Amino acid sequence: MSEAELEEVFRLAEAARIGRIIADVGDRLASNWLTMSRFREVQDLTTRSLQLQASPITLLHAGRALRATGYPTEALAYCEQALSLCQESGDRTSEAAALNSIGMIHDHLGDWQAALTHYQRALPIYQEARNRDGEAATLNNIGMIHDHLGDGQTALTNFQQALPICRETGNRYGEASTLNNIGGIYLGLGDWRAALTHFQRALPIRQEVGDLLGEAVTLSNIGMVHHSRGDLVPAFTHYQHALPIHQEISDRVGEAYTRSNIAMIYRATGDLAAAVAELEHVVTIDRAIQHPGLADDTATLNQVRAELQAQS
Repeated sequence: MSEAELEEVFRLAEAARIGRIIADVGDRLASNWLTMSRFREVQDLTTRSLQLQASPITLLHAGRALRATGYPTEALAYCEQALSLCQESGDRTSEAAALNSIGMIHDHLGDWQAALTHYQRALPIYQEARNRDGEAATLNNIGMIHDHLGDGQTALTNFQQALPICRETGNRYGEASTLNNIGGIYLGLGDWRAALTHFQRALPIRQEVGDLLGEAVTLSNIGMVHHSRGDLVPAFTHYQHALPIHQEISDRVGEAYTRSNIAMIYRATGDLAAAVAELEHVVTIDRAIQHPGLADDTATLNQVRAELQAQS
């Protein structure tokens, strides 16, 4: 059934108030749209769906869209409600998905230990159910936490465990995400060639599967490689390609990150007024989405303002 046909079935079921069909069709649409970073559409769809039914999967889709667009508190409420329903019904696979989603929100908020705890609860459930895609996604999530905690080797081990699983199941979305994550480890280690190789492998896959969020992240990461090497022009170009994608899909976290990188290019080239303008956007977004980097970004903004004042 095509997307247009699914939308029509959803509309008819909504008019007739048939919750079971709304849940089934709405969840199929939302799942597809999330892979294409259509977060605002998922928010609208799940809001309509949840007026007539409250399946755990619908709640998780709503939570994921809210997290992606900068509403972590609201996302957490939906995901915790989903977790409770899954545990009541004994739906172990959906329970693992809920644990993963809650972990990602804690990661977003900078509470890495809470995130790791939830991921570690999800992993054996996926393994027990032989859900290989879920296992790979959770290994990636655990790896990201170890990277945040400064343990790049453990992170790399988790990513390298996830990559063959993604290839085994034909999960191109997960494969690209894992390649990007491995590239991030090499970038942190200063191995720019290996980092760039992995990012350049990830980018066309992300474009192929329509993963706009992933495409923007990888473009920014390629920019970071050039930036780290002192190649400011290609770095700036990649950041500028990433920024409108983040804005298009309402990814405020990614927008703030990319604007911060652009600001550092302006600062390095002496355009301090432009750097301040970008950093003001960053701090505004940080406040709105409860970003854990708010204090650091505010300090950077104040420092660049002082540099601008000294220059004039």
